[in-house]
Amino acid sequence: MSSTARTTATRMASEIAEQPDAARRTFAHLRPEQERLREAFTGRRRVLLVARGSSDNAAIYGRYLLEVSAGIPSALAAPSVATHYRARLDLSDSLVVSVSQSGATAEIVETQEWARACGAATVAVTNVAGSPLADAADVALVTQAGPEVAVPATKTYLTQLVALAVLADAFGAESSLAGDLERVPDVVARLLDADVSAAAEALAGADRVVVSGRGLLLGTALETALKMEETCLRPVRGYSYADLRHGPISVVTEGLLAVLVASATGPLAEPMADLVRDLQERGARVLGIGGTADFAGLCDLHLAGPDLPETVEPIASIVPSQMMIEQMARRLGLDPDNPRGLNKVTQTDR
Repeated sequence: MSSTARTTATRMASEIAEQPDAARRTFAHLRPEQERLREAFTGRRRVLLVARGSSDNAAIYGRYLLEVSAGIPSALAAPSVATHYRARLDLSDSLVVSVSQSGATAEIVETQEWARACGAATVAVTNVAGSPLADAADVALVTQAGPEVAVPATKTYLTQLVALAVLADAFGAESSLAGDLERVPDVVARLLDADVSAAAEALAGADRVVVSGRGLLLGTALETALKMEETCLRPVRGYSYADLRHGPISVVTEGLLAVLVASATGPLAEPMADLVRDLQERGARVLGIGGTADFAGLCDLHLAGPDLPETVEPIASIVPSQMMIEQMARRLGLDPDNPRGLNKVTQTDR
């Protein structure tokens, strides 16, 4: 095992390493809440998710999973509809899921209150029991990440994904996600042994970076881009595979490093290999995470992804990204624990 791969020189690295236990605790703690979730959804037909920042990327995964796995129409709500426009909507057919690590972001708390006033049932996903968001929800899914000291969200983000998978599993009519969720902690632990130093070095030396993924892994791609921006102070664009194929493909030229997050299974696995070829023909280098053997063989650099079904793969697929970004920040002489200008609890202009 590489000492570089498992260094705990920063709080961010330490918290990344805590994720197997955090995932295991969260699944065990939240699974008994599934009956309450089903009761809250009684008479409802759709789910709206409310979040900002990293939590928004977690919500993107939740939205895809609810539709793909549970067959429930789902969407991301715009908090400003509640907090600025103060629109009155009929949400009597909706379950509104508010996602906030701290449970104290005023905009998210206010939007949950608005949703209830509009007739919605409410679920809070947060890491803080007794927070305003948790206390006001019909059902509180309190993740068990433990205190997170580093400003960039790592274990709180991953446990949010676990919580959203537990939610989707509660509503699934056919196949259960529970068996696959039980495998996640051990798979995450194995990913922690990876040597990501070459990927970190390539990213630190790149002038321009884009990140792309699609489907269930879109949230992972967007979270990778966000973490790189906030931790390494580099402008990084995150795109869905489909969006990158349109207008933004024109920015792909010599000198660009494209980070592609791919699944090893599912309907989007092969198209991601096609994207590698396209980007390389335009002069880009490709750093791949996960994907099929064909995808891995095509990439200029590659990090192994989790050996999990696509439905729960995103819970673990963020781990290689977290590790390489923590190392990238240190290579750039930055403190990944305290990115410039950021606080742990973000208060937006409501």
